[in-house]
Amino acid sequence: MKVLIEKNGPVLTVIINRPQARNAVDPETAKALVAAFEEFEADDESLAAVLYGSGGYFCAGFDLKSAANSEIGRDYEPEGQGP
Repeated sequence: MKVLIEKNGPVLTVIINRPQARNAVDPETAKALVAAFEEFEADDESLAAVLYGSGGYFCAGFDLKSAANSEIGRDYEPEGQGP
């Protein structure tokens, strides 16, 4: 899984799990991050969310290899939700 979620009491930890890519975000990971934070927003018992990167990396930004090999623009919503 590219995004993991751990709940410890009122704290929800969202973990980007792509250490082989220094946790760079590809379209699938971006959608999973949106879903994770929507889950946080919908949970009245969660008081804080922590964004964390696995493997000793936080996040290298957008995955440029993924951008070069896909049609990134088709899912772009300038007025929509997103990480």
